[in-house]
Amino acid sequence: MAEDIVAGVLRQWQQVHPGLDTGPMAVIGRLNRCAALLQQAADAPLRRAGLTRPEFDILGTLRRMDRELTPGRIARETFASGAAVTKRVRQLEARGLIARRPDDRDRRVAHLSLTDEGRETIDRLLPEQLRYEAALLAGIGDERQEELSSALGELLVVLEGRLGSLME
Repeated sequence: MAEDIVAGVLRQWQQVHPGLDTGPMAVIGRLNRCAALLQQAADAPLRRAGLTRPEFDILGTLRRMDRELTPGRIARETFASGAAVTKRVRQLEARGLIARRPDDRDRRVAHLSLTDEGRETIDRLLPEQLRYEAALLAGIGDERQEELSSALGELLVVLEGRLGSLME
Protein backbone atom coordinates (compact mmCIF):
# COMPACT_ATOMS: atom_id res chain seq x y z
CA MET A 1 0.00 0.00 0.00
CA ALA A 2 1.25 3.46 -0.88
CA GLU A 3 2.22 5.80 1.91
CA ASP A 4 0.02 8.85 2.48
CA ILE A 5 1.47 12.33 2.90
CA VAL A 6 0.75 12.39 6.64
CA ALA A 7 2.93 9.29 7.19
CA GLY A 8 5.86 11.24 5.75
CA VAL A 9 5.14 14.19 8.03
CA LEU A 10 4.98 11.89 11.06
CA ARG A 11 8.29 10.28 10.12
CA GLN A 12 9.89 13.74 9.81
CA TRP A 13 8.64 14.72 13.27
CA GLN A 14 10.03 11.49 14.70
CA GLN A 15 13.45 12.41 13.26
CA VAL A 16 13.31 15.88 14.79
CA HIS A 17 11.70 14.79 18.11
CA PRO A 18 12.27 11.06 18.66
CA GLY A 19 9.76 9.56 21.04
CA LEU A 20 7.19 12.33 20.53
CA ASP A 21 3.66 10.92 20.54
CA THR A 22 2.37 11.92 17.10
CA GLY A 23 -0.74 9.74 17.40
CA PRO A 24 -3.14 12.70 17.57
CA MET A 25 -1.47 14.24 14.53
CA ALA A 26 -1.86 10.95 12.67
CA VAL A 27 -5.64 11.07 13.14
CA ILE A 28 -6.31 14.81 12.90
CA GLY A 29 -3.76 15.36 10.13
CA ARG A 30 -5.39 12.65 8.02
CA LEU A 31 -8.89 13.96 8.75
CA ASN A 32 -7.83 17.48 7.76
CA ARG A 33 -6.13 16.24 4.59
CA CYS A 34 -9.14 14.11 3.64
CA ALA A 35 -11.50 17.02 4.32
CA ALA A 36 -9.43 19.35 2.12
CA LEU A 37 -9.25 16.84 -0.74
CA LEU A 38 -12.96 16.04 -0.48
CA GLN A 39 -13.80 19.73 -0.43
CA GLN A 40 -11.98 20.12 -3.75
CA ALA A 41 -13.35 16.97 -5.38
CA ALA A 42 -16.74 16.18 -3.90
CA ASP A 43 -18.65 19.15 -5.21
CA ALA A 44 -18.25 18.62 -8.98
CA PRO A 45 -21.93 17.77 -9.64
CA LEU A 46 -22.95 20.77 -7.56
CA ARG A 47 -20.64 23.12 -9.45
CA ARG A 48 -22.08 21.86 -12.75
CA ALA A 49 -25.52 22.78 -11.40
CA GLY A 50 -24.26 26.22 -10.38
CA LEU A 51 -24.49 25.55 -6.64
CA THR A 52 -21.98 25.67 -3.84
CA ARG A 53 -21.89 23.00 -1.12
CA PRO A 54 -23.34 25.41 1.48
CA GLU A 55 -26.22 26.29 -0.87
CA PHE A 56 -26.83 22.59 -1.51
CA ASP A 57 -26.84 22.03 2.26
CA ILE A 58 -29.56 24.67 2.70
CA LEU A 59 -31.70 23.15 -0.05
CA GLY A 60 -31.10 19.69 1.38
CA THR A 61 -32.04 20.81 4.89
CA LEU A 62 -35.31 22.29 3.70
CA ARG A 63 -36.05 19.14 1.70
CA ARG A 64 -35.20 16.56 4.37
CA MET A 65 -37.05 18.43 7.10
CA ASP A 66 -39.92 19.00 4.67
CA ARG A 67 -41.33 22.11 6.34
CA GLU A 68 -40.72 25.82 6.62
CA LEU A 69 -37.63 26.77 8.60
CA THR A 70 -36.26 30.03 9.92
CA PRO A 71 -32.78 31.14 8.88
CA GLY A 72 -31.65 30.55 12.47
CA ARG A 73 -32.79 26.93 12.37
CA ILE A 74 -31.04 26.44 9.02
CA ALA A 75 -27.86 27.90 10.52
CA ARG A 76 -27.99 25.37 13.37
CA GLU A 77 -28.75 22.48 11.01
CA THR A 78 -25.94 23.37 8.57
CA PHE A 79 -23.34 24.53 11.12
CA ALA A 80 -23.12 27.91 9.41
CA SER A 81 -23.20 31.42 10.81
CA GLY A 82 -26.40 33.42 10.63
CA ALA A 83 -24.75 35.96 8.33
CA ALA A 84 -23.59 33.23 5.95
CA VAL A 85 -27.07 31.69 5.84
CA THR A 86 -28.65 35.09 5.17
CA LYS A 87 -26.30 35.69 2.23
CA ARG A 88 -26.89 32.22 0.76
CA VAL A 89 -30.65 32.42 1.25
CA ARG A 90 -30.68 35.75 -0.59
CA GLN A 91 -28.85 34.13 -3.51
CA LEU A 92 -31.10 31.07 -3.56
CA GLU A 93 -34.18 33.25 -3.35
CA ALA A 94 -32.96 35.37 -6.28
CA ARG A 95 -32.56 32.15 -8.31
CA GLY A 96 -36.12 31.12 -7.49
CA LEU A 97 -35.13 28.08 -5.42
CA ILE A 98 -36.33 29.33 -2.02
CA ALA A 99 -39.37 31.34 -0.99
CA ARG A 100 -39.47 33.64 2.04
CA ARG A 101 -42.63 34.27 4.04
CA PRO A 102 -42.69 36.85 6.84
CA ASP A 103 -43.96 35.69 10.22
CA ASP A 104 -47.52 36.76 10.98
CA ARG A 105 -46.64 38.08 14.44
CA ASP A 106 -43.02 39.21 14.09
CA ARG A 107 -42.05 40.76 10.75
CA ARG A 108 -38.35 40.37 11.62
CA VAL A 109 -38.70 36.58 11.41
CA ALA A 110 -38.76 34.88 8.02
CA HIS A 111 -39.99 31.39 7.21
CA LEU A 112 -38.18 29.72 4.33
CA SER A 113 -39.39 26.94 2.07
CA LEU A 114 -38.42 25.36 -1.21
CA THR A 115 -40.10 26.52 -4.37
CA ASP A 116 -41.20 23.88 -6.87
CA GLU A 117 -38.00 24.59 -8.78
CA GLY A 118 -35.93 24.26 -5.58
CA ARG A 119 -37.56 20.91 -4.76
CA GLU A 120 -36.94 19.66 -8.32
CA THR A 121 -33.33 20.83 -8.16
CA ILE A 122 -32.50 19.06 -4.89
CA ASP A 123 -34.41 15.92 -5.88
CA ARG A 124 -32.47 15.76 -9.16
CA LEU A 125 -29.07 16.61 -7.66
CA LEU A 126 -29.09 14.44 -4.54
CA PRO A 127 -28.93 11.05 -6.32
CA GLU A 128 -26.26 12.38 -8.69
CA GLN A 129 -24.21 13.75 -5.77
CA LEU A 130 -24.52 10.47 -3.86
CA ARG A 131 -23.36 8.47 -6.90
CA TYR A 132 -20.39 10.79 -7.23
CA GLU A 133 -19.52 10.45 -3.53
CA ALA A 134 -19.84 6.65 -3.79
CA ALA A 135 -17.37 6.74 -6.68
CA LEU A 136 -14.93 8.72 -4.51
CA LEU A 137 -15.11 5.98 -1.86
CA ALA A 138 -15.02 3.09 -4.34
CA GLY A 139 -11.47 2.10 -3.35
CA ILE A 140 -12.71 1.19 0.14
CA GLY A 141 -14.95 -1.84 0.55
CA ASP A 142 -18.45 -1.56 1.99
CA GLU A 143 -17.47 -3.15 5.30
CA ARG A 144 -14.50 -0.79 5.76
CA GLN A 145 -16.73 2.17 4.86
CA GLU A 146 -19.15 1.12 7.61
CA GLU A 147 -16.26 0.78 10.10
CA LEU A 148 -14.90 4.18 9.10
CA SER A 149 -18.35 5.75 9.36
CA SER A 150 -18.83 4.26 12.82
CA ALA A 151 -15.41 5.41 14.04
CA LEU A 152 -15.97 8.91 12.67
CA GLY A 153 -19.39 8.96 14.34
CA GLU A 154 -17.76 8.15 17.68
CA LEU A 155 -15.20 10.91 17.15
CA LEU A 156 -17.92 13.37 16.19
CA VAL A 157 -19.89 12.67 19.39
CA VAL A 158 -16.75 13.17 21.48
CA LEU A 159 -15.78 16.38 19.70
CA GLU A 160 -19.29 17.83 19.77
CA GLY A 161 -19.42 17.24 23.53
CA ARG A 162 -15.93 18.57 24.25
CA LEU A 163 -15.87 21.47 21.84
CA GLY A 164 -19.43 22.47 22.69
CA SER A 165 -18.52 22.80 26.37
CA LEU A 166 -15.25 24.60 25.56
CA MET A 167 -17.04 27.21 23.41
CA GLU A 168 -19.72 28.05 25.99
